[in-house]
Amino acid sequence: MTTTPLPAIPGSTSVSTTAGNVPRQSGASRAGRSAAFTSWVVQVSREDPGARSALRSGLRKDLDSVRRMHRLIAPWLPEPRTEDVERAYYAIAAMIAAQPRSALAVPADGPLQPDEELAATGRAGRRRASLGAAFAAAVTEGPGREKEMRVGTAESRLNLLTRQSVNGLHRHLPSAVGYLRSLGVEVDWAQLLDDLGDWRKHSGRISRTWLQDFYRVLGKKLAQQADEADETELTGESTPAPATP
Repeated sequence: MTTTPLPAIPGSTSVSTTAGNVPRQSGASRAGRSAAFTSWVVQVSREDPGARSALRSGLRKDLDSVRRMHRLIAPWLPEPRTEDVERAYYAIAAMIAAQPRSALAVPADGPLQPDEELAATGRAGRRRASLGAAFAAAVTEGPGREKEMRVGTAESRLNLLTRQSVNGLHRHLPSAVGYLRSLGVEVDWAQLLDDLGDWRKHSGRISRTWLQDFYRVLGKKLAQQADEADETELTGESTPAPATP
């Protein structure tokens, strides 16, 4: 059996097990744990084909049908936890591992630190992005790529997700995320992990955030494109025509 090391979460201590150095529960913020976990899943999926296969085997399956995943996921599960949070850890790990290996890139800036959450004050740092922002990126960054997502398609898919129950979200999310990744759009796995775990209690707030982020990012980009088009048009009008010989 391949022994795969797990990185320690910022601010936590570690204990050695068959799965590697596992973060203890105390001293680690939720954001730090989520970011460290998802970064580790990306890394191990790149480097260990056996682990990637085990994680990928759990895609769209319930917790009683993912025996191959337990060795890898169980050491990361927070205590105490709800079944929704537990289910979210397994589902996100499976979605990450299900990507093509070429898409498994570890972020250059490393795991998100606990003080870099979206709610943090205006200190410079990496910000967490919602799924709504990812759908907006699929539209605004599409031109020039081989594939792109139309505004109507993005709206329909995002609105469908926001209307789901917990079970419905688990059913629809893998295909939606897979579509985003097929377009080369980055997904903030740590944020999605937290949102999925909180969906039962806070689906209204999370849905609102997804939709607000979608329209905010989309509107900002479209306004920028319109300004650039106006500037190009004005520049072209101000350029004198070449003299006729």
